Amino acid sequence: MLEKALSGSKRYWIWVTLLLAVIAVGLFAYMNQFNNGLGVTGMSRDVSWGLYIAQFTFLVGVAASAVMLVLPYYLHDFKKFGKMVILGEFLAIPAVIMCILFIFVDLGQPMRIMNVILHPSPRSVMFYDMIVLCGYLLINLVVGWTTLGAERKGAPSPKWVKPIIYLSIPWAVSIHTVTAFLYAGLPGRHLWLSAIMAARFLASAFAAGPAILILLCFIVKKVSKFDPDPGVGAIQSLVKIVRYAMIANVFFYILELFTAFYSNIPEYSAPLRYIFFGLDGHTSLVPIMWTATALAFLGIALLVFPTRKNGATLTIGLLSIIIANWIDKGMILIVAGFVPNSFERVIEYAPTLNEILVTLGVYAIGALLITILYKVAISVREEKAS
Repeated sequence: MLEKALSGSKRYWIWVTLLLAVIAVGLFAYMNQFNNGLGVTGMSRDVSWGLYIAQFTFLVGVAASAVMLVLPYYLHDFKKFGKMVILGEFLAIPAVIMCILFIFVDLGQPMRIMNVILHPSPRSVMFYDMIVLCGYLLINLVVGWTTLGAERKGAPSPKWVKPIIYLSIPWAVSIHTVTAFLYAGLPGRHLWLSAIMAARFLASAFAAGPAILILLCFIVKKVSKFDPDPGVGAIQSLVKIVRYAMIANVFFYILELFTAFYSNIPEYSAPLRYIFFGLDGHTSLVPIMWTATALAFLGIALLVFPTRKNGATLTIGLLSIIIANWIDKGMILIVAGFVPNSFERVIEYAPTLNEILVTLGVYAIGALLITILYKVAISVREEKAS
């Protein structure tokens, strides 16, 4: 079916060419980093994770969000999601690949990534993170491609794929739970030392991921003849999931704030004071965090009130939730976790141009994979409809 990605309109090829150009720029920036070391990034001894790991954390949630379609459709026979399930599975594949790529570019010597495979340590959370990510990638590839191939032939999916589909549900939860354990298990980082880190991660994933999928459905409907939601209310059902997941995410965050500030434990509250009010005169993240806070409440409001049924306000609400989660769960969570450092000092971090270009290159790879997979899925659906 991949041959369907080799044909398309002029607009399609312009888009593909643009993505390839961004990938080339990102690759050039990465080669500069590879040759000169991580010194070309804004990371340091005090802030050893930055823009790359922030994207990894956010994208794991995007990948896990596919379960919000798979679970209702396959487990509860919710037929409204019938045309959207394949789009969710084909979103998860590029998201996991981007996660792996961001880990790869974050390593000063990327060949060391093989140490996880050659010298596995069952006591290492990173070892389990590698297993769940690679396993989830394989599951979505097998399920997505097999079910689409069966649909193309007008035949039911083979029986052997059903257990794999059911396995994908707990597996999707596991990839973000294990990722949360990477942070929550570090006693030296007070912002991350939280028993509800996994719950927060899952809530934010089930808000931002489906929000991205809905926007992709809008784009698919605009650029093709395929309608993922032909008047059956699938998008509005997905909006409900986004709305309640985001409310849960904000609630969990408020619990963290209460515990930190009411207990007034200095080590616990210091990172939160830094991102909301500044610490020792350092305030670079304060406007960014308040922007994320405003966008989170704006997004919830637009999805709670009848404005959610208007295309323009729905798009604004979804974008607000995506950006709020990207800021909070990405940059803020990672960078503030290193504040204050071991010497009780604030060392601020800002990504360099080289980091930004590499990041854009990885996102362009993900966008290219989404374009190819969606092109195949849409072509099969249009072929069946004609």
